[in-house]
Amino acid sequence: MSRLDHDDPAMNARVEAAAAMRRLGHAMVAHETDPALLERIAREAAATAEIVESGPRRERPIMKMKRQMWESAPPDAGPMAHFVECVVSGPANPMGIAMQVRREGDRAVADVTFGAAFEGAPNRAHGGAVAAVMDDIMGYVLAIQVTPAYTGHMGISYRAPTPVAQPLVATAWMASRDGRKLTMEGTLTDGDGQLIAKADGLFIAIPPERFGDAP
Repeated sequence: MSRLDHDDPAMNARVEAAAAMRRLGHAMVAHETDPALLERIAREAAATAEIVESGPRRERPIMKMKRQMWESAPPDAGPMAHFVECVVSGPANPMGIAMQVRREGDRAVADVTFGAAFEGAPNRAHGGAVAAVMDDIMGYVLAIQVTPAYTGHMGISYRAPTPVAQPLVATAWMASRDGRKLTMEGTLTDGDGQLIAKADGLFIAIPPERFGDAP
């Protein structure tokens, strides 16, 4: 699975800007703020958005990016990354969760902290955000297996409220395989190992040649 290009100044700047925007979003949800400051944020954010929107559309070689994801398995104990703008694990997504993933043998493991902007009930992460984390971490197992696939089904059982602003650990592994059907399992636990959520997923393998040689 591809690594992030830390030698690219433009991408580094994009990641830095996204991190600052995520911090602001969480801060606005978690803290009382003077209305005048909020009005200032609204004006400056709208003006900045207008400047960005006036630039040319980004062109990204999507098929090439997908092919690179399946060239080889990531090294054990090493970090893993896929699309840099992924809403769950992409550091360049200003509205993302930005979880950090690594390989541990045949398992994908991620450190994740839900900020206040992902609240459902106060101080609890929204169940949809938890489900997104479980779907994404299962996807990283596909990289370990060097098998492109798409999510066919995912089920999730919530065993305890999911806290915000607390480090959590998401883990996923392949339980079985039957031809193109890959069955995944995963868990989300807190720092004490308490089970917060358990998930299972069915992924359907895609023939690698489907990606072809498109640029």
